[in-house]
Amino acid sequence: MAETLVDLLVPDFADLATVDLAEPVLVGDEPPHFDASGDVRLRRTAAAQSPEVSAEDLLAVGEVLPPVADSALMRPLMEGRPVLVSDISVLRTTLAVEPGSLALFVPGGAHSSVAVPLYARGLVLGCVTVWRSESLPAFGEEDAALLQDVVSRAALGVDNARRYTKEHRSAVALQRSLLPRSALDFAAAETVGAYQPAGGGVGVGGDWFDAIPLPSLRVAFVVGDVVGHGLDATAAMARLRTAVQTLADLDLDPGELLTHLDDLVLGLSGEHAVGESRSGLAVLGATCLYAVYDPVTGRCTAATAGHPPPALLTPDGEPVFVDMVPGPPLGVGGMPFELTEFDVEPGSMLAFFTDGLVESRGDDIEQGMERLRSSLADADPSRGLGEMCQSIFDDVLPQEPTDDVALLLARTQALSADHVAEWQLEADLSLVAHARELVMGRLSDWQLDELGFVTELVVSELVTNAIRYAGGPVGLRLIRDRQLICEVSDPSSTQPRLRRARETDEGGRGLFLVAQLSDRWGCRFTRTGKTIWTEQAIDGPLAQGSTP
Repeated sequence: MAETLVDLLVPDFADLATVDLAEPVLVGDEPPHFDASGDVRLRRTAAAQSPEVSAEDLLAVGEVLPPVADSALMRPLMEGRPVLVSDISVLRTTLAVEPGSLALFVPGGAHSSVAVPLYARGLVLGCVTVWRSESLPAFGEEDAALLQDVVSRAALGVDNARRYTKEHRSAVALQRSLLPRSALDFAAAETVGAYQPAGGGVGVGGDWFDAIPLPSLRVAFVVGDVVGHGLDATAAMARLRTAVQTLADLDLDPGELLTHLDDLVLGLSGEHAVGESRSGLAVLGATCLYAVYDPVTGRCTAATAGHPPPALLTPDGEPVFVDMVPGPPLGVGGMPFELTEFDVEPGSMLAFFTDGLVESRGDDIEQGMERLRSSLADADPSRGLGEMCQSIFDDVLPQEPTDDVALLLARTQALSADHVAEWQLEADLSLVAHARELVMGRLSDWQLDELGFVTELVVSELVTNAIRYAGGPVGLRLIRDRQLICEVSDPSSTQPRLRRARETDEGGRGLFLVAQLSDRWGCRFTRTGKTIWTEQAIDGPLAQGSTP
């Protein structure tokens, strides 16, 4: 807007025109209260000149003007009135600036000047100053009135741009605050995520990514896309991301999680139908991909609700897109979300992305995915994930993307086999003592004897309950990393309930003791039954997963 204004004024109206804006205006904030003290930071935003004036010593665009002390020239500007200087010699004697700074304000060859404040909606946003040389007659009152009329219209445009900038910055800040930290490091994977708003004035949308730690060292990768842009899309994204985190805490498999999320979206769309929620409409047609990676087995399980599949780049191979069974977008209802399982080599990289990365106007989505595949193929594996994110954006995205983009890169890691111990037990209560012996022997090998008492009690209680109430076979597994994880699996799908036993009860205290003695515990359902897990912290150097 400022550049358009100076180009309009030069050379027909003036030989030199400058626009100086208060620094807060440039970032969308309201300018401070202007007074005649001159304690206001103005930054040169635009300038245009004809060959008739010498402006070599004037401030360049982007520089901050030196402060101007109290003067009769400043007061009218601060009050929203123009200042006409028909004789430049008057300005040279009355403008109170630091010694040596006069050339920054007065161009050579100029004989008259008019300064008009950019005044809009009760705010002084900055100042427009024009100069004339001997080639044009000196400015008069009619010139000052005409310039004030032109600048007043331009001031509304500048203020609209300021208000849009403020709204855009607020929406971007909200969007970024709702996303997880860009770089995370889990036992299962190292992850880096990036979000890029759309260009061309479209602004932020509802794309998001997430990396959620799960029990037994597993990690969930999430990427999703909400229809639309603006704060409504951002609010809808926040609701979906919170729902996914809550459902992930229940340790559901990806297909079941997306089914529950689909039900939630149908409920939110019902709120919009009765006028209770503006974000309820934005979640309709949203897409989401949810994947769980297990570093013990090296397998990844994923399901998609209308979302593009991830790309997999193995350490020694070419990038491929995982072949997944596509599910419907969220909010359709009544359709299943099929599971896809695939092996992931240690050191492989998974790339989860939204369609804004591979779709653009005039290009087919297959062309965009091919550009992404080529960018991944050319990537240097020794580079950090953050650098690779930026490299992918540079290679694949246009200069002004028409849609916002979320990208999540994950470099997988596998747990060493000597950090895992597992056994299968028959449904025989006499084997509980043998299970304790097996566990104590392995803890001794791992030099974790100090955890023996609690682990022995936990194993004894969980294995006994599994044999007594679920039958066999019973799986027992220990995992050592930054904490000691104990898992007991059985073929029953009955959810264990924590309760407080009464004084007269002969049982019912075992699970309560397990919960009190371990740092965390929980239960997850599998295709063959359920698994109850507990975690205990490991102190000292062994907490980093080093081999004793």
